Amino acid sequence: MRKEKPSNFNVPNALTMLRLLLIPVFIYLMHIGLMREALYVFVFASLTDLLDGWIARKYNLITDFGKLFDPLADKLMVLSVMAMLAIKGIAPLAAILILLVKELLMFIGGFLLLRKHIVVYSLPLGKVAQFVTVAALVLCFFHAEFDTWGYPVHLWLLWVGVGLAILSLLYYFKHNGMKLFEETDLQA
Repeated sequence: MRKEKPSNFNVPNALTMLRLLLIPVFIYLMHIGLMREALYVFVFASLTDLLDGWIARKYNLITDFGKLFDPLADKLMVLSVMAMLAIKGIAPLAAILILLVKELLMFIGGFLLLRKHIVVYSLPLGKVAQFVTVAALVLCFFHAEFDTWGYPVHLWLLWVGVGLAILSLLYYFKHNGMKLFEETDLQA
């Protein structure tokens, strides 16, 4: 008996789309200097990421759309936060550029694999890297407190997140890179 695929019109995918819609809201709030409100939007968006994954797994609502767009929404939000923090002089531009290049490589690889009908799942190392990076970005909103202590904990944690992200890219390529060059037989 063949199992029916869940519809793309479901709660987890709606939460993913909400997260995408929150990106310009976050950018606008940061731009006009409403840092606390921007932080609330970022934390809310991060919580929707946890919620949509939990709902999708619990109620078997995992879709190819969600597999592709959920991580994309997460990465775009994180890169937007990092960019705005760099513009404000809070986060280092080098960290953002490294993560941007990493995410572009991951997106291009994922897209090329999807064209071969291969959907790449999120790996535990990538999830840990994402969590550490998000935690560091939240701490960046409290940079003034860390500056008074003389210990930039937020930046240390951000660089740990960047390092983990690079390791996840290497792991991703090791396990999926060769699939890009393999011939696929779709007639079988």
